[in-house]
This record gives sequence, structure tokens and C-alpha cells, in this order.
Amino acid sequence: MGLFWRVLVALPFFFAYVNGEHFTYPSRHPGKAELAGFKGPDSLATDGGGFFSGPLIVDDDVAATTGNQGGTTEVTVGKPGDDTLETSLANDGIGNANMIEAATTFKGSWELFLENGGVSAMHLILLPKINQALMFDATVWKISKIKLPGPPCRHVEGTNEEDCFAHSVLMDIDTGKLRPLRLKYDTWCSSGGLDINGRLVSTGGYNNGSDTVRILDLCDTCDWKEYPGALANGRWYATQVTLGDGKFMVFGGRDFPTYEFVPPEGKKNTHQDVVDFKFLVETHDPVENNLYPFVYLSTDGNVFIFANNRSVLLNPKTHNIIHEFPVLPNGARNYPASGSACLLPIILKPNEDRKVIPAEILVCGGAPHDAYEKADLQRPKVFLPGSCDCARLDFTKRDSKWNIFNMPSARLLGDMAVLPTGDVLIVNGAKTGSAGWDDAREPNLNPVLYKFQTDGTGSKFTVLNPSNIPRMYHSSFAILPDAKVLIAGSNTNPGYLDDALFPTEVRVEKFSPHYLDPNLAMFRQEIITEKSDNQLKYGQKFTVQIRGNGVIDQQKLQVTIYSPPFVTHGICMNQRLIQLGILEFNKDVAPNTNNIVLQAPMNGNIAQPGYYMLFVNYNGVPCLRSMWVQILP
Repeated sequence: MGLFWRVLVALPFFFAYVNGEHFTYPSRHPGKAELAGFKGPDSLATDGGGFFSGPLIVDDDVAATTGNQGGTTEVTVGKPGDDTLETSLANDGIGNANMIEAATTFKGSWELFLENGGVSAMHLILLPKINQALMFDATVWKISKIKLPGPPCRHVEGTNEEDCFAHSVLMDIDTGKLRPLRLKYDTWCSSGGLDINGRLVSTGGYNNGSDTVRILDLCDTCDWKEYPGALANGRWYATQVTLGDGKFMVFGGRDFPTYEFVPPEGKKNTHQDVVDFKFLVETHDPVENNLYPFVYLSTDGNVFIFANNRSVLLNPKTHNIIHEFPVLPNGARNYPASGSACLLPIILKPNEDRKVIPAEILVCGGAPHDAYEKADLQRPKVFLPGSCDCARLDFTKRDSKWNIFNMPSARLLGDMAVLPTGDVLIVNGAKTGSAGWDDAREPNLNPVLYKFQTDGTGSKFTVLNPSNIPRMYHSSFAILPDAKVLIAGSNTNPGYLDDALFPTEVRVEKFSPHYLDPNLAMFRQEIITEKSDNQLKYGQKFTVQIRGNGVIDQQKLQVTIYSPPFVTHGICMNQRLIQLGILEFNKDVAPNTNNIVLQAPMNGNIAQPGYYMLFVNYNGVPCLRSMWVQILP
């Protein structure tokens, strides 16, 4: 086995070549892990180097507290007429000057939700309506921590073997109950997204799964429906994005610098349906660094693609690149350098009539361009410091330049979860090395909170309480309806190993962010779902009813809708949070009960059709539980 993986690693560097406009390089995956005893987080270095583009600025109280007690509470109000506040927000590209939230020193708390999640969650997505988290990894290793409930087992292609382990499970997010699902075609390093009806449509994977489209519907007995050969190109380490009409595009993947639209269920693409994408050839390093590109639908209908250190806007109808943005310096950001990215909140005004709605990407972390080469191909291994910087760019403006700043510590292999309030939780990952088997060190155990809006008087970053479980390569997350964050995955090994430096991780945690400080519980509202509209039409009014203690100040209300992402390898496909404009606030429609009249997003380029979690935040504190709403096409 060891020789097999090492040979597989070396092949691309002997046979990579350019053929016309196709960059061809044989399939491979980083080498096998070394086996060693992990001594726990106390044995790990507490700091890591990185690339600095300016002075490091963090909170004065940057060290995470060790307890889970609540913090002091106060309400801070930014005045709309305050020049400093408005200037700060204008510099951030945000036009909302009302900064009202309850402040706290609470640094979050961790709980072990499930000792054995059955599989190591390489891929994770929360499914709407049924409130179950789908977790899956790959069939290639023929093992997991949970068996199928009975025959038939999976026949291992090309052998006489049968694989009776489950490689995909549905997990109830409240009880932890698991339901194993059957997979035949390999999902290793695949992609996905939710369709208009909330079904997961997943594309690509490894070997026999690379050209497969698979669909999981929402019911208590539903299992995977798999359509091998539906894609014209293999899609291993590709990115799937949802367009404004609900259709999917899938970009890139190892060996294929192309893209194609995902065909309707049961249909197959041909090579005439594939579009060559020279940008993915141009951004390909000797060790790639452009797999799993960051891809987002812009509010103007174009598609933003970031690969390695470059980014472009693509018109999906004409297939023309209409703009290229400046290069982002300080290393590579995509797999295997494996930084992370997210779309920052899209802020809508009441009676929205702007022709262009700003849309901004945040990219954080990554590694030097040769980090994978040093960690995986060199002996002894060398683990280069990850990047310490973050960068923002509004890709609806053609003259945009990167705004680069530093986060408190280096991070690669991390995840960026957009919280219901619009702030970003940067979590999971390592401080040195690269993606790949046993190619990273120094787990970054502390989540970091990034405030996407500030009043200009303090740091944008707060270091939060650490987990005691390293979450390295192949970690994942999901935002839950109660505003906690589900954390799972981590496997730096080609298989399920319990005695590796970083063992294959099947434990599932929940993290309670700062806003779940027990001292802030008074601000949590309850959505009365039976009195609220849950099907929305573009641009139209709808009503959400809330109940809570005390008198509600409309100026302290915020309503957001959140599209659950398909999370894998530090990329959060289709993660999107939109702050809605409040048209009316009707007080006391019943005791302690109020109605909020809102305007749905104007079109599918702002919010693609499908299911969203609707949160009502008061004083910056999310409601007790979100409500699922469906935006109809």
C-alpha cells in the first residue's frame, strides 16, 4: 500500500504536459500518512509563522478564556450620523450604518455531540425541512465506523470483494441518531448543492464516481440515486455553483480545466457540452494550487471564480471572461495550499431599487506556492508556515482592489462559516504545511470571530475558546437552526487509522458562538412559524411573527436568510447570507408578539431559488430557532 501511494504521488510531475488548451496530468492523491502516537493538544506548538502584508492587529484581549461562563453584557449603538462609523463602513463596502448589538466577553463553548458519527465527514451539508446533516467521505477505503443495516453490500469494482460499510450517513441534528446510506460510485473529493426543492445534487468524485451525478431526496426512507456517466468530464476536486435560475455549473477538477452545466436528472452530457476554460490552465502551479476554486454567483448574474491567486468574472451565457481582478499576493489559496473563502453578507435595503447590489468575497489563509512540494515530496518533510492574511474584494466593481489585512494566526485547511448575524467564524485547520496525507502540522484549535462590520474603534478579530480535537485535512462544518455550529471531520490518512499522528476523526462537536452567552438569552426571539410566511416570491412582501420578552426596538432587529453550503476541503459551495430590508414593524399584535413585514430579494441573482434558514436577530443575538423558507422561481 505504501509504495502504491508514493508512486501515485510522483506520476504528475513526470507526465504533466500541455496539449492544445487542455492541461493534462494523471490522477494522484498525496502520499500515505506516517504512523505515530498523537500526544494531545498540549504537545502542539501554540504559534505559527506566516506571511504578513502589514502590521498584525488583534484585540487587546486576544487570548481565549478557558471557561465557558457568560461575559459582561452591554448594548453598543452606532449613530447613523457619526462620521467615523459611516467612513468605516464605506471603506468596508457596506452601506448599513446602524451598528447595534449586545456586546459580550463570552468566547464561546464546545460540546461533544456524538462520540461516533459513523463516517469521517469529508463532506457535510444540512438538509432543509428534515433538519438532518448529511455526512459522507469516500468508498475507496472500503471501511468506516458504521456498517450498512443489511444486504446488499457494495460490490468493489474490478474485484470479487464486497464492502458492507456505510460511507454516507444522515444524522439527526437534535438527537444524533444515524441512518446509513448506500453508495456505489465513489464520492471522494466531490461537490454539490441544493436544488430548488431542497434535494442535494452532488457531482463528481474519484474513479468510477468522477463523472457521476447523484441526488438525495428529503424523506425518511430516501437513499442516493446515482447517475454514472452524466458528466462529460471527470470532476475530482471540482466546484459546483448554483445560478440565478436554479441550474448548476461545475468548474474544474483534476485533469480537466473545463466547466459544464449539470444536466437534468437522468440525462447525460456529451463533450459538446463542455467548455474549455483556459483560466484554469493559466492558474495551475506545478503542484496545482487551483483545485476546488472559489466560485460564487454575483448579484449581476455573472460568476466570480478565484483560483490560486487570480480571479475573474465570467458571463455564463456568452462564456466570456468580462473582467480580471488584481492578483492576490502572498502565496496560493486553493487546494492543496487550501486557504478558505466566503461570500460576505449581501445587504438589502427596504424597497430595494439599486441597479447593482454589492457582493464581496473574503479570502483567508493559504500557503506558499511550494508548500505541498515541501511537505509531501521532500524528505524529510518540511512544513512551511501558512498565511496569516485575509483579503476582501467587491467583485461587482470593475475597479476593485484587494483590501489585505492580518488575522491573529496562520491558518490553512480551515473553514469559514457565515454566522446568522453576518459575522464570520474562521475555524478548523492547521498553522503549517499543506493539504495531503500527513502534510500539515500545528492544529489551529482556536476559532476566530471576524466582524464584517465595525464602528472603527476596535479590532475586527476576536480569538475564541479552543476545541481539544484537532480538525485538520478533510474537516467540515454546518450552521444549525439554533445558531450553533456543527463541527466534524478530519482525516489526514488514506483510510481509517486510529494510531496515526492525527487519527481519523469521527467525533462530532457543536460550538456555541459568542452570541449564545447565557447572559444574552433575554434577547432571543421565537419565530411563530404557523403565523409566518414560508414561501417567498421575488420582490414581494411577506410577514414573520416573533414572540419575546419585553418591548422590541425595531432599530435593533435584523432578519437574515442563509443558504446551507456544501462543505468540503475548506470550500463552502453556495454559502450565502442575505440581510433583508424591513418594511414595517407591527408591535403587539398579541401579548409580547410582533409582526415583521419584509421584502423578499428582487431576483435569483441576489438569492437563488430554493431553501433558506430565516433568522431573526435582536441586539445581535439570533432567535431560538430559524425557520425554513423557500424562495420560488
